[in-house]
Amino acid sequence: MTIWVNEQIDPSGMIHACIACCNEEQAKDCHDSYKQNLTEVQKCAGWIARLRTVDSWDEVPVNALKLD
Repeated sequence: MTIWVNEQIDPSGMIHACIACCNEEQAKDCHDSYKQNLTEVQKCAGWIARLRTVDSWDEVPVNALKLD
């Protein structure tokens, strides 16, 4: 099983928003939204939107909204 994890991360590495799901299309849409919602100030400060995959729900951050 592939689980898609979307994260908005500040310059210190802290995750501020996280959504995980098994649907690739939904994950990519969410990632696009995360990127678009970062302000120019946040981007200049080093904030990032990251999309990654994991193989188990155990690898998803605890604070994630988990959609199945």
